[in-house]
Amino acid sequence: MTEIRHIVFDIGKVLIHYDPNLPFSRLIPDADERKWFFDNVCTHDWNIEQDRGRTWEEAEALLIAEHPDHAENIRNFRRLWHEMVPHAYDDSVQIMEKLIESGHDVTMLTNFAADTLAEARQRFDFLNRPRGVTISGEIGMIKPDRGIYDHHVTAFGLEPAATLFIDDSPKNVDGAKAAGWQSVLFTDAKTLEADLRGLGVRV
Repeated sequence: MTEIRHIVFDIGKVLIHYDPNLPFSRLIPDADERKWFFDNVCTHDWNIEQDRGRTWEEAEALLIAEHPDHAENIRNFRRLWHEMVPHAYDDSVQIMEKLIESGHDVTMLTNFAADTLAEARQRFDFLNRPRGVTISGEIGMIKPDRGIYDHHVTAFGLEPAATLFIDDSPKNVDGAKAAGWQSVLFTDAKTLEADLRGLGVRV
């Protein structure tokens, strides 16, 4: 196996917490109603298009036309985004910072709307420490599409076989492997440390 020279972190659910239920448990207290809202109105498929670059204005207008009775909560999805991201995963951040401090080449690759990531980087300064980041919302591609991995390689001068990707989504991990990268599934910081050691990366 090729020695790892580049380490690429996902952001959401790896370095920072993300949960839309946090504000919406207050806005829609009934669990069944809230589940219906996320399954039928502000769905994952709807939200991922903002990660692909669609503006919130366009996204909101589209849904409000279909679900006018839910207009306020549709707008609340972006308006209250900051509540969905309440804290960092300090132990994961510590691993990333140790890797940077010990001289490893660390970048980030994320499915994120450009504006919300800008907000996250203002709130969480450690997101500015890696060498750089590929933001899906800025380039119009999302994981696990092959193109976003190839874009990241080109943008940061990486060798795919010597690149390790860390992501919480099995699909995104598989996408990285299909692009010729090494990749591990993130579950928690302790497991990540063990995975890194197993791959010859000291933390």
